[in-house]
Amino acid sequence: MNMNNNEVKLKDIVEKMELKNMTPDVELDNKSVAVPDVNRPALQLAGYYDHFDSERIQLIGYVEYSYMQGIDVERRKDIYKDLLAYNIPCIIFCNGMEPDKALIEAALVSDTPIFRSERTTSSFMAELIRWMNVQLAPCISIHGVLVDVYGVGVLIMGDSGVGKSEAALELIKRGHRLVTDDVVEIRKVSEDTLVGTAPDITRHFIELRGIGIVDVKTLFGVQSVRETQNIDLVITLEEWSKDKEYDRLGLEEEYTEFLGNRIVCHTIPIRPGRNIAIIVESAAINHRQKQMGYNAAQELYRRVQENLAKK
Repeated sequence: MNMNNNEVKLKDIVEKMELKNMTPDVELDNKSVAVPDVNRPALQLAGYYDHFDSERIQLIGYVEYSYMQGIDVERRKDIYKDLLAYNIPCIIFCNGMEPDKALIEAALVSDTPIFRSERTTSSFMAELIRWMNVQLAPCISIHGVLVDVYGVGVLIMGDSGVGKSEAALELIKRGHRLVTDDVVEIRKVSEDTLVGTAPDITRHFIELRGIGIVDVKTLFGVQSVRETQNIDLVITLEEWSKDKEYDRLGLEEEYTEFLGNRIVCHTIPIRPGRNIAIIVESAAINHRQKQMGYNAAQELYRRVQENLAKK
């Protein structure tokens, strides 16, 4: 099921970035931002509006602030009127700088929110863009379980009742961390990175057939859960079939695809007596080894070739 986030509410930005509202009379409930980039309107304040990205959040740094302070009040009013004639989402002053009275008055007339941040312009801009990219990233929801195993984000998939939640619970008992059970929201934050999170309503809960819903955070403590995790590895659980060939060496990687990004995927057959949690744990460790340049299957192949050469 697709869940593309088309906009972020201004209220959420204010809360996340700890902004001070300089125009409390401007209603924020229906205001939102649809693009993750920001703009520093130095050229616009100087009168150049060609290619103006008016749909972006506008940031005022020390350069823009100093420029406006050197202009007389009447001219400032005209500049603010021209800027606010565009339907910009909001203006944010960084470095704790205070917007002047003329801008506040013009903002109230144009219904444009003005905020202030104590953070430096560069660090604020970087954090805002990073967070907005995640919030506005393409998003899908899939059926599965996401756990953090030794820092590797493992997405466990398979048919209902195959044992995904039970494997996750065993991993939690072994010291690993749950991100989400049953529903995984996957966001594409870059061409290389997929981030998984839990829907708010089911966060920290696991469903165990025969027992019901358990709260992992309450049972095992805050160290047993995390809010988000990059997805590095997919493990698909399926009922063992004697007629199917399973990979026993792992010389060639198999992949699955989400939102155009490829993720390494292993298919694990389920049989009585197999400890799925330990298999998942081993797969995560093996994945980390491969990322660090060591591949056990290739090492075995090399030894076999050396042995044949000797004979």
